[in-house]
Amino acid sequence: MSTPITVIRDRTQPMRHIVHVRNHILPADVSVEEGGLDAGPSPHDLYDAALSACKALTVLWYARRKHIPVEDVQVTTARDASEERHGVYRLATTLHLTGDLSAAQREELLGVATKCPVHKLMTSVTTEVTTALAEEAA
Repeated sequence: MSTPITVIRDRTQPMRHIVHVRNHILPADVSVEEGGLDAGPSPHDLYDAALSACKALTVLWYARRKHIPVEDVQVTTARDASEERHGVYRLATTLHLTGDLSAAQREELLGVATKCPVHKLMTSVTTEVTTALAEEAA
């Protein structure tokens, strides 16, 4: 099992929490309309960002390994959650590549982006989530 991720409430704000991932700290909040202060990305934003980051990192790693001259990678992800309650959550990603790349290299990198681990996790794997109560402190 990996190192646990811990989320702790920031009591200085109505809804904000602080996410601790290894030695990294990220804020999480909800919009003003949802009772927060929009002082950080929402959980949906973090989920979507995981996909974008995975695609960007995977493409850059692959390009470097294969000596493909990518200068920069940017991934834009747009969410359509209009049917989420009906079991459909749509994410549309756009891969922006810069560098002296041939059309074949660009297509190769597009294919690599669709194989990033988070993309596979979101589309090919059954995720099982369990939730338990911690022991109460004495």
